[in-house]
Amino acid sequence: MIKIGTLMHLAFVTSLVPDGAPSTGYEIANAAIIDALRRQDVRVSVVGFVRPGKQPLDPGNTIVLGALDPTTDDATLALKIRWLIRSLKTGLPFSSAKLKTLPDSAFEAALAQAGEVDGYVLNAVQMSAAFEASLFDRPAIYLAHNVEHLSATENARSAKGMIRRALYAREARLLKIIERRLCKKARFVFTLAEPDRQALGVANSGRSSVLPLVTRKHAAPALNRRATKYDAGLIGTWTWQPNRVGLDWFLREVVPHLDPDFRIAVAGSVPRDLTTGHANVEFLGRVECADSFVRTAGVIPLISRGGTGVQLKTIETFELGLPAVATRSAVRGISMIPDNCVVTNEPAKFARAMETLCRCKNNEADGSVFFSSQLASLDKAIATGVHALGRIREAEPA
Repeated sequence: MIKIGTLMHLAFVTSLVPDGAPSTGYEIANAAIIDALRRQDVRVSVVGFVRPGKQPLDPGNTIVLGALDPTTDDATLALKIRWLIRSLKTGLPFSSAKLKTLPDSAFEAALAQAGEVDGYVLNAVQMSAAFEASLFDRPAIYLAHNVEHLSATENARSAKGMIRRALYAREARLLKIIERRLCKKARFVFTLAEPDRQALGVANSGRSSVLPLVTRKHAAPALNRRATKYDAGLIGTWTWQPNRVGLDWFLREVVPHLDPDFRIAVAGSVPRDLTTGHANVEFLGRVECADSFVRTAGVIPLISRGGTGVQLKTIETFELGLPAVATRSAVRGISMIPDNCVVTNEPAKFARAMETLCRCKNNEADGSVFFSSQLASLDKAIATGVHALGRIREAEPA
């Protein structure tokens, strides 16, 4: 493991600070990346908003900009209109305008509370765009969770209604410009999947790297013998449009090929307009423990149909050693595919593989092998980015 020798201090600038109860893949990824930075002997000060009613997990190393829930689906109509007006007035993408709740001067004053920092980790485009003018007085690492302009373009294609399509198209245009600018200004760029480096124009730059992820601090305990309650289990934030597209495809194209008695449970927040006519599909809403839920499922369908970045639910499934059937998109950015995962995009084959894996006994894998491989690759990639900033810091005059 490469270490730079002296303690580096980085400000990790993010929309939401860790609160100890991550509810989305984005928050799980953030926790893994912050832990990896600290394993490189980097001092990390986290700067961002906290969800209403929550407290930061590490208050001594966290600067809270205020309480904010940026989830669009849960927002009131009045709040959505306010966000849209702010987006139009500032020229910011809607996703960034939601975060622009304080002026640059107030943001800079909050950032100064961290003390002297050697650089910034700009965590995703939304927060980076909202306060871009204040974030390049130091060397910066830009962390692209997704290629957001491509996701917005996909959302525009699948959106219902002219107004929504137009808003997503505007989002895509703005995000493409901002993402390219952030990559150009940053000293180092992390993406979560190899194709994203190409899409962002940094594949051949020598200053970017793919960042493999884990979803936990330690390898999960062996599954041993487990009692299943459902034949298949899906969990996710289905209010996020790319996830919704995958779920719609699964319900419309795959479920009709399954035996009517094949029991499917869908956990996680769902859009208000989501319905299904399939009697064998049950919507559970949010569940207390994701690991406990998926362990009760015979097989895990991994149903991404687009988007960019990496699917955290795929990584979680492989870490647990659970049998899975995945689309090709669901395994993008993951080089090590376990033997108990079938990859196919054809609905009928997807359904047959689900039924076959569910019937098989002893179909679990040793998830610790996958976890250890991912963790080693994560630490190696983080070390590369940190070392690049370390060389820059040493070369710059005091």
